[in-house]
Amino acid sequence: MKARGTVFKYGDNVDTDVIIPARYLNSSDPAELAKHCMEDIDTEFVHRVHTGDIMVANKNFGCGSSREHAPMAIKAAGISCVIAETFARIFYRNAINIGLPILECPEAAKAIEGGDDVEVDFDSGMIYDYTKGTQYQGQAFPPFMQEIIRAEGLIPYINRKQEAE
Repeated sequence: MKARGTVFKYGDNVDTDVIIPARYLNSSDPAELAKHCMEDIDTEFVHRVHTGDIMVANKNFGCGSSREHAPMAIKAAGISCVIAETFARIFYRNAINIGLPILECPEAAKAIEGGDDVEVDFDSGMIYDYTKGTQYQGQAFPPFMQEIIRAEGLIPYINRKQEAE
């Protein structure tokens, strides 16, 4: 499984209230959330993002509240993967639960810049920055997590498992 796209780059401590401002939490519709993703930190994000693009951030991405709205908004906006130095633990879990691939790779997060053309190979954990001609070794997803992501989240994954029994 691979993802390739243009990078949107953010700094340290991007919290869930910046990813999807609290004033929009009256909706759990992914399409509605996507319309407001990152608007308090990057007003042009929703107008520039394309399906398959990649988000890169520094330390502690997704800190703040435990709601799933944040990774849901990112995924619904078209982002295919988030790479960061570190993630808040609950954001990491919520992202996997809704089928949003995320990778911790401090070297890549520091070196990759906004606008770079980047590809991520989830099977190997390799991250390729074609703009700079560099590559980084991230942590590959274990097979069961890859299955959850392929299924588009934990609930669809469980439903498929139950149907197969």
